[in-house]
Amino acid sequence: MKAPKEVTKVTTHVLQEMKLRQEKISMLTAYDYSMARIVDRSGIDVILVGDSAANVMAGHKTTLPITLNEMIYHASSVMRAVQRALVVVDMPFGTYQGNSLEALLSAIRIMKESNANAVKIEGGQEIMESVDRILSAGIPVMGHLGLTPQSINKFGTYVVRATQEEEAQKLVEDAHKLAEAGCFAIVLEKIPAVLAEKVSREIPIPTIGIGAGSGVDGQVLVLHDMLGINQDFSPRFLRRYNNLYNEIKGSVESYISDVKNQKFPNKDEQY
Repeated sequence: MKAPKEVTKVTTHVLQEMKLRQEKISMLTAYDYSMARIVDRSGIDVILVGDSAANVMAGHKTTLPITLNEMIYHASSVMRAVQRALVVVDMPFGTYQGNSLEALLSAIRIMKESNANAVKIEGGQEIMESVDRILSAGIPVMGHLGLTPQSINKFGTYVVRATQEEEAQKLVEDAHKLAEAGCFAIVLEKIPAVLAEKVSREIPIPTIGIGAGSGVDGQVLVLHDMLGINQDFSPRFLRRYNNLYNEIKGSVESYISDVKNQKFPNKDEQY
């Protein structure tokens, strides 16, 4: 692997160069200005404004309820904070499936109103018409295969996908089709590590894994999960780098105690 290259702004071209250099790509979610600012200044390569905002920001059980307007709001907040990272925005459920014109108009709204760098959509052959139409407008597209959370009602479960030969073969074919269409990268979610490595070797564009092993070109996690803010989600692939739930809760409890016991504010904290 060649040494990492210093860049002032990560672009789709930079990600392609990273794959060729075998330099791993780091990616995290962010949904608001303050957190995006910290993540960007930490040197992250890609920020995903994920439809997981439906879960971690709004408390929904699935990603399905979040709207296009809400995604644009979150993306706009993130873009005001970011200087270095490539910002990718999830196209929410119902904005691209089955209607390529609606997909194009939705993607255009995201790009124009949030000033984001790219969009991400879930699926393979079944959404290729939408992919082609969005790409024809010059909008960069990141694909997403494997476990596709927007299809949870179809699958009925969040178990590992593509463990059987037929589904695995379709995933490989879909990955090739997305790459050939012009997608700049593909997220591979919760699939066997061997399959993810095979796809990563075969296609020329970067693969970003989440629960897909180490043989991919990069990794992504939900920020609130890896920081330990969200305690309700503990899949095997999640590594928690902190326990901010307890730290924040402890800080709030200390504040409440100081207010109740008249320890805050003290003489130095007043005018």
